[in-house]
Amino acid sequence: MDEPNLIPVEYASQQVEKARKKGMIQGLLIALGCFVLGALIISAVSVISMIVNGSFYARVFGRGISSVLDKDSIDKIDSLYALIDNTYLEDVDKEQIRDGIYKGILESLDDPYSVYYNKEEFAEMMEDTSGTFEGIGVYLTQDPDTKDIKVVRPIKDSPAQKAGMLADDIIVEVDGEDVTGQDLNLVVSKMRGPKDTEVTVGVLREGSDEIIRFDLRRGEINAMTVDFEMLDDDIGYIAISEFADATDDQFRDAMSSLEADRMKALIIDLRSNGGGFVDSSVEIADRLVKEGVIVSVKDKRGLSYKYEDEGDENYLKVPCVVLVDGNTASASEILTGALKDHGMVTVMGTKTFGKGITQIITPLDDGSGVKITNSKYYTPNGENIHEIGIEPDVEVEFDYDKYKNDGYDNQLEAAKDYLKNKIR
Repeated sequence: MDEPNLIPVEYASQQVEKARKKGMIQGLLIALGCFVLGALIISAVSVISMIVNGSFYARVFGRGISSVLDKDSIDKIDSLYALIDNTYLEDVDKEQIRDGIYKGILESLDDPYSVYYNKEEFAEMMEDTSGTFEGIGVYLTQDPDTKDIKVVRPIKDSPAQKAGMLADDIIVEVDGEDVTGQDLNLVVSKMRGPKDTEVTVGVLREGSDEIIRFDLRRGEINAMTVDFEMLDDDIGYIAISEFADATDDQFRDAMSSLEADRMKALIIDLRSNGGGFVDSSVEIADRLVKEGVIVSVKDKRGLSYKYEDEGDENYLKVPCVVLVDGNTASASEILTGALKDHGMVTVMGTKTFGKGITQIITPLDDGSGVKITNSKYYTPNGENIHEIGIEPDVEVEFDYDKYKNDGYDNQLEAAKDYLKNKIR
């Protein structure tokens, strides 16, 4: 019978001690790993939280980066919100507060043309440029000083025109809400809505202290920004209400039609045209100018760019009058300035608005967007007309009473008489 394997007591004790030490080291390593992992998880949660609430970069970089959101400003915003949340009488809408913060940043520039739009407002503004939308059908303009929102004109056959809304009516109410002083695009978004839904719009009209209210059923609006016709004595007439995506194509079609009908002179009506896309205005100027600079722009860094007509045979070859007034602004003034400086036209009416700056529209990742003033523009003669305007070659004040009572447009008639003498 074999004897069992016997292990010396000293050897067994050594093995037990080694196992104990190994277990202690493994335990320490496991504990250390758990601590590090926990710290990483806590740090990650903290960083994610700061990124979500917008404080990460400000807390990490402080005032060293291009941000106003340092720790103090974020703490103050949080304190203000806590105070509102705890004491404000009505329910608090967090999203509305956030929108207010974003709008406030743009409003702090003290520039009426730099604006923040939330997702819904931005979608409405961009829809304006497509030429087709659902709403009541009016062209509007806003005075940058008084903030009055005025009807330029109702769109032909629109709900607004059919209900009796008139040019120069001032929008003061939408569905019973006082909208005086609100941003134009915000008021537009309140008047817009799906086809066949209803909205009540209140206006103030010259000569009346009472608000006139229109109960309107929204419709699908197909807005043509260019109207044209052949007047007596073969004088062509083109009215441009704004500069949208399709305006330059519509203008070229109008010119081709009038030229095919052998027009002898042309009236371009830019009255109450508050502007729009610079590119559209430049394209129209390119169609009319024979050759040379149309407009140049310069940004805050002094970088400049010139829009030029390279010269071709397709340019304006008949006498032309451009009608302007105090609401002719921005892209309209670019076109007016280009044609006037090149000696292509006679400018008639009253001094233009004087908006010699341009804006860039930038969509943001969440569907919202901003419009920011980014450059000044200069006419071919090198003039910046901001807050100055363009003086007409022939001044003719608009007789509002005659137009209101008899439909007589004395400025248009003056342009026709002027051109008749030119083509005789």
